[in-house]
Amino acid sequence: MITLKGRTAVVFGLANKRSIAWAIAQKLHAAGAQLAIGYQNERLRQDAEDLVAELPGAEAFQCDVSVDADIDKLFATLKERYGKLDVLVHSVAYAPAEDLKNEFVYTSREGFRMAHDVSVYSLIALSRAAAPLMTDGGSIMTMTFIGADKVMQNYNVMGVAKAALESTVRYLAYDLGKHKIRVNAISAGPIKTLAARGIGGLGDMLRLHADRSPLKRNVEQAEVGNTALFLASDLSGAITGETIYVDCGYNIMGF
Repeated sequence: MITLKGRTAVVFGLANKRSIAWAIAQKLHAAGAQLAIGYQNERLRQDAEDLVAELPGAEAFQCDVSVDADIDKLFATLKERYGKLDVLVHSVAYAPAEDLKNEFVYTSREGFRMAHDVSVYSLIALSRAAAPLMTDGGSIMTMTFIGADKVMQNYNVMGVAKAALESTVRYLAYDLGKHKIRVNAISAGPIKTLAARGIGGLGDMLRLHADRSPLKRNVEQAEVGNTALFLASDLSGAITGETIYVDCGYNIMGF
């Protein structure tokens, strides 16, 4: 059984009980980790606090990862509250709805910038803030999707952002390795989350994935949480810079 007792983790991206971030938080908490949960804004505060109340000892903190001042303030608080940090989970992505609905060629300049700022640059900013607190080394992880490598209809600019995110993981892994900090990505199959509902044809994507994947089903949030728990633990001590697929094998399939 994996134990994270004596370790502190911060998880970003909690929106509701369907969030991948929530599934990960539950797994880390069950393993004994001290948890800090980040939510984006005041609108999500009540939902976040209600969920965090289900995890004794966990605390919720507001932080917009696109605002440097918010990040600085939060990590100053985390340093004061916990002293050090062992795990950082980045489960954050966003692109304007119109840039997901239109054909990719019509992606707006602002939509492209925003998708990369929120979905990609935030990992860099959070990692930079977390690294000084990872005095005993640590594990950083983010969430990606096969749309980074293959064209997935309606995924559009988010696919390009995820490709940039996976490259960012490799560069961060190189930079932070000397501090015994590992950086990896989990590429989950399609899941019915609040964010995924913004992707057109999600139902068709889920059906196709279940039909074509070797396991003949879709992945569940808890299974992504299990992989995150593995990456947070010493069992993954020699793994960094990787994209780990948790998609029932869909990524291995051709025609």
